Amino acid sequence: MSSLHRREFLQRCLKATAATAAFGGLLGKLELAQAAAPQLLGNDYRALVCIYLHGGNDCFNMLVPRDGGYGPYSARRGGLAVPQAQLLALNPSVAPIGGGEFGLHPVMTGTRQMFNAGRAAIVANVGPLVRPVNKASYQQPGTRLPAQLFSHSDQTVLWQTPRADADNRIGWGGRLADIFAASNPNQVLSMNVSLDGDNVFQAGVEVSPYFMSAQGVEQISFIQTGAANCADGGQGWQRRRCLSFNALLNQSHGHAFERAYADKTRRTLQTTDQVIAALAAVPVNDPLFRPFWDAFGLAWNPANLAPLPRLAGQLLMIARMMRARSTLQMNRQLFYAGLGGFDTHDRQLEDHPDLLRQLSQSVQAFYQVLDNPAMGLGSQVTTFTGSEFGRTLNINGDGTDHGWGGHHLVFGGAVNGGRIYGRMPSLAASNSNPDDAGWGQVIPTLSADQYAATLARWYGLSDADRTTLFPNLQYMTGAPLSIAGPNLGFMA
Repeated sequence: MSSLHRREFLQRCLKATAATAAFGGLLGKLELAQAAAPQLLGNDYRALVCIYLHGGNDCFNMLVPRDGGYGPYSARRGGLAVPQAQLLALNPSVAPIGGGEFGLHPVMTGTRQMFNAGRAAIVANVGPLVRPVNKASYQQPGTRLPAQLFSHSDQTVLWQTPRADADNRIGWGGRLADIFAASNPNQVLSMNVSLDGDNVFQAGVEVSPYFMSAQGVEQISFIQTGAANCADGGQGWQRRRCLSFNALLNQSHGHAFERAYADKTRRTLQTTDQVIAALAAVPVNDPLFRPFWDAFGLAWNPANLAPLPRLAGQLLMIARMMRARSTLQMNRQLFYAGLGGFDTHDRQLEDHPDLLRQLSQSVQAFYQVLDNPAMGLGSQVTTFTGSEFGRTLNINGDGTDHGWGGHHLVFGGAVNGGRIYGRMPSLAASNSNPDDAGWGQVIPTLSADQYAATLARWYGLSDADRTTLFPNLQYMTGAPLSIAGPNLGFMA
């Protein structure tokens, strides 16, 4: 190596790093915000929490008619139908559009309690739309529809972008961060934090999400020794690697890519130190967080805590980050969590209830923590679900296929809860069903843009910025929609 010139040495180091998980971890999983938006808001804290249900949640087994509508549902669902007597009755404060009585899946006791207490709402039959459509226009050649309907990857992108004819991978949560990030005194930590890896939703033009896990921040432990002057207790290879890495970080000249890499990595390390220190003051075994264990009947033993289900662990870490918001100097935040397994082509009766229970009980525990006077954030945090599509009304024996429209849940003290927004679709046989695209896929009667814009308005988005951010809202009018316009009304 002594014969290598400095630039060749640097180039080889960068190439070697790019070929390892270190580079992916640094520039993919620990990307930091570089916000340059104008300051728009004051010191009032608000946060949005997106829970993405990967695979397409079968919402038609999540929310089921309890009255005469149960017959058509049962006929379409056959052996997958939830027994009518087991449904958890909902008591909406306002009758749904078109009437009807509905119940939740029997495992969703936490969601039923929050709904009946006015702290959760259901938004019915939402999906990506370029223009409002009905069955007749859907079948008409030339009608503008989202590209690649019923595709997991494509519909996930369209759900998370601000328009269903998007030609880029910029999410509406990322665009919110571009606008509001300057509200945070801390300009090193991104206002967008993901507990579920990479996602389009949080990707902005200027702001990128900061990636964590339910266990905390990801560190570069296999490069850093944690000791002064890279001391490694006699293991020369570790010290040499540490010194080489630090040499890259400390350079002030060289190729623009080298300088950008060094700057990005320094900021990552700085943010890591910030978050580790802030979370150290909010230990996971603080009694404040006990509701997460109680929600699943797990023993509360602060000295030896039982592992939590996946989503509960993610929401616990989000609660800890919110608890540390003053230390981290954050006024606006947007979090992303995720739960997989909803692509229930088979084994739906075995798998789907466990997923719904995890969603229901995790969110209820999350709000029990937020409502605690030590936090006092129950009305300042709004949580909502997303999923690429609902499932088909038709079944394939022990599962369902990819659909289109679906029902979603919104939680929090700022929600105009205890109501079902939008019109529940017909569950009749396909040939006589005005909402059935023809193979059991339900045509949405609310657009994902409307859903997102209603949440963004509560977050503080102005009407002028809304028009720019959600350009297709201007077309969301007319009879095919159950509620027209940019505000669905489910937020205070």
